[in-house]
Amino acid sequence: MNILDAIISDKRREVALKKTIIPVSQLEAAALFERTPLSLSHNLKNSTSGIIAEHKRRSPSKSVINNSFSVEEVVKGYENAGACGISVLTDGKYFGGSLEDLLLARASVNLPLLRKEFIIDEYQILEAKAYGADLILLIAAVLSRAEIKKLSEFAQRLGLEVLLEIHNREELEKAVMPSLNIIGVNNRNLKTFEVSLDYSRQLAAFIPDDFVKVSESGISTVQAVHALQPYGYKGYLIGENFMKSNDSGKACKDFINQINVTV
Repeated sequence: MNILDAIISDKRREVALKKTIIPVSQLEAAALFERTPLSLSHNLKNSTSGIIAEHKRRSPSKSVINNSFSVEEVVKGYENAGACGISVLTDGKYFGGSLEDLLLARASVNLPLLRKEFIIDEYQILEAKAYGADLILLIAAVLSRAEIKKLSEFAQRLGLEVLLEIHNREELEKAVMPSLNIIGVNNRNLKTFEVSLDYSRQLAAFIPDDFVKVSESGISTVQAVHALQPYGYKGYLIGENFMKSNDSGKACKDFINQINVTV
């Protein structure tokens, strides 16, 4: 069993357990459930940097990245730096995140928040809405076309945007549909965790212009962003590069300032 299969297997058990503890009616009664979500796709279209900064404590490939800072410190630093939005990892077992991290982020900033999670069930989308997310992530590698359609349409009925993550052309062709807002190319193979920006370069031409294009993972230099901009990418999801710094907000700000420097 590869890492992704293991994560999804655990996630199915986790969601089944949560459903027995917190009913849907309780999620729908949450104070944040009625708020109007913010639009990440709008921010990306109108940004010169396109940075989506990530709160990420650890990962299966890198173990601990940073446990030193509070969620509030990290996300406020990102907002002050000029990020377009913030991705918040909520998986506990493999990434050290939680829904409480999402809730704290929502209380701290007024930026679009992505619930970064392995979503397999509508229940998790209700959680995302209840805890203050503005958009959700769907991963094509673990969902069928029918599941992507069902989950993305459900999210949009709740007012949430949908970022679909793909890794190859087969996943893209399986998943393209009107109920998506953003298509992200993951430069990391989720089965081997190998990283290459070539995935973003090779897939860019096949992503319809109806969708905002985002490149995810393995982006650690301003040069990488500049190299991807001609391919039509409007967003760049960066987590580890900022989180491993002693000051994630400053690292993000310096990165954005360098992108915006006119040569």
